[in-house]
Parts: sequence; structure tokens; C-alpha cells
Amino acid sequence: MKIAIAGGTGFVGKALTSYLKKQGHDIYILTRKPRASTNDRIHYIEWLTPESQPEKYISSIDAFINLAGEPINSGRWTERQKQRIINSRLSATRAVLELIRKLDKKPQVLINASAIGIYGTSWNEVFTESSTKTGSDFLARTVIVWEEEAKKAEQLGIRTVLARFGMILGKEEGALPRIVLPYKLFIGGTVGSGDQWLSWVHIKDVVRSIEFILNNQNISGAVNITAPHPTKMKEFGQTIAKVLHRPHWLPVPDFALRLLLGEMSMLVLEGQNVRPEKLQKFGFNFSFSSLEEALYDILQS
Repeated sequence: MKIAIAGGTGFVGKALTSYLKKQGHDIYILTRKPRASTNDRIHYIEWLTPESQPEKYISSIDAFINLAGEPINSGRWTERQKQRIINSRLSATRAVLELIRKLDKKPQVLINASAIGIYGTSWNEVFTESSTKTGSDFLARTVIVWEEEAKKAEQLGIRTVLARFGMILGKEEGALPRIVLPYKLFIGGTVGSGDQWLSWVHIKDVVRSIEFILNNQNISGAVNITAPHPTKMKEFGQTIAKVLHRPHWLPVPDFALRLLLGEMSMLVLEGQNVRPEKLQKFGFNFSFSSLEEALYDILQS
């Protein structure tokens, strides 16, 4: 399969490119700074520059994956940073759609990155793809307009999937290294009340689920990419401590995080119990449905 990826040099993009290459797919990474590839299955295509004409190089792709956008946790949520987050996602998605419109042969599927933040936060509710409730906070509002833009691909006759990621756990990038650091320094403990839900997923299951979606023509619309067993934040910290053989004792109170992170503190102080109903319905088998197994694989491998 020939697959174009926007945002292929980020955390998920790098892991996905490596995995898809091993599965025998040809990958076309859209980037402002193309470089020579050391692998004949990976191609870097110039994109979003005045001279670029990516349509010449991806005229026969089978699938398009859009992972581009300013990271949600890249800085304190000032009004300027929030606008950057929204604009980066909308502009990247619009650029993807514009590029697709230029292609005589359209890809069969567009997988557009999204986030479980669309559901808002809750201490008690369980969210699946069937949930109609959406949040009213900044992150939820961002995801709503982002998904609305991506769904315009359906008007082009393209199967469109909105990949709603939970917290993605990986060794070198993402949120986990920052969460783990206090434990390595013997000062780890419960964040906030500890009763907030954390819907997590191993990076290996993220890339496997994306290939699963690529190959299953019956999957469309919103898809929650989270492990089937969310956890409470206190249990998450205790499991990290167990895997690393470190104490879990020094709590981080709500007010300290709110002072430090401002509005962005909601990412760790408030949570969602999100289930991957659609993936399970279509028969996807998670390699890591247990948090302890996932953390052992990441932190002890």
C-alpha cells in the first residue's frame, strides 16, 4: 500500500513510519524540509512551501494519514498558544484536503488525528464513539472544529476516520517520560486527587490500530484509540512505582499544578473514562490491555 503521512516526523509519525515500513508499505512523508531517504520504502516529499508540488509525487497513493499540528502540551495555554494550537490543526487539515482535491486518483481513506478531549471531562461517565456529549473546554472546542474540517473529505467520496487518541505511552517522547522522571528521582506520588480517570494506550497499539483501520474498509467516523482498561491516576502512579521499584509517596496537589500549568493543568487533573468500542467491535486485539504490562514493556525493555 502507498501511504502519505503529514506529520510523519513527530512522536506518532516516526513510530508509524517505522512500523508500516516493516509491514511492506511505501511511505511518503510530507514535510517542509525534505531529505534524502536511506530506505527505498520511505520518501520525503516537500510540502507547504511556495515551490512545492507534492501532487506530482503522490498521484497514486492508497491512503492519507494526517498527524500534523502543534502539540497540545507544548507550552502554557496562553491565548496566543491556544490560537496556535487551533490554527495549526485547521491549516494542516485544510492543506491535506486541498492536496487531495488536486489528485486525479483520490486515496481510498483519510485517517485524521483527533483526541478524546472532545468528550470533555467526567468523574463518572464512560465515553464510547456512540457518546453524543461533547465538552465545552478549550480542548473539546478545538477537537470539534478540527473534526468538522476533516469530515469534509467525505464529500470527496473518501472513507474518513477520526482517530481519537488517548494519552499515548512511549519511552522517549509523549507525556510518559515527564511523568516518570519524579519516580526516578524518588519523589513520585499521586497527582491531584488521584481519582481522575486516565485513558491511555501503548504506542505499539497506536500504530497497529492505524494499520488495522487502513485494512478494514468498514471502519469510518470516530474511532477511540485507547486501551480497553482505563485507570485512575493514583493507580497509574502506583504502577509506575512498582515497575521502576521506586516509592510512591510525595503527592502533587491540585493548586500547585494549576499555578504551574494554568489552564493546561486540566490534562492531568481532570480525566475521562474512554473505551475503544469500535476497535473491539471489529476484532482488533490489543497487545497491551494491561497497564502494568505496557509500562514494563516501555520502562524495562
